[in-house]
Amino acid sequence: MRPRKSETLLLLPLLPIFILGLPPMLLLTFLGFAGFVILGMLLICVGLSDRLDANSDFNREIIVHGYARRSERTIQASKLRSALHSSTLMNASGAGLIAMGVLGVFWPG
Repeated sequence: MRPRKSETLLLLPLLPIFILGLPPMLLLTFLGFAGFVILGMLLICVGLSDRLDANSDFNREIIVHGYARRSERTIQASKLRSALHSSTLMNASGAGLIAMGVLGVFWPG
């Protein structure tokens, strides 16, 4: 028979993730639905910042390097589209969190 290892050592690598995730959970617990509104606004700000960075990078690439080959322009446009898609999803999820928070605050019950 082999000696049995402790299973608690498997949870040790997950401890930093738990410690980092604890403050947002406590924030939502203490603020309630208003915490969802705040989180939604922060998520929209991140989405807008990501969108502005993507547009800035695309414009900088065009201005600095000038006219590029067709394959390079396709790659740049694909990167821009991908970044705009992810920022649109962030904005939509932020709007959903805000709507959920507002409904939760004003829902009779």
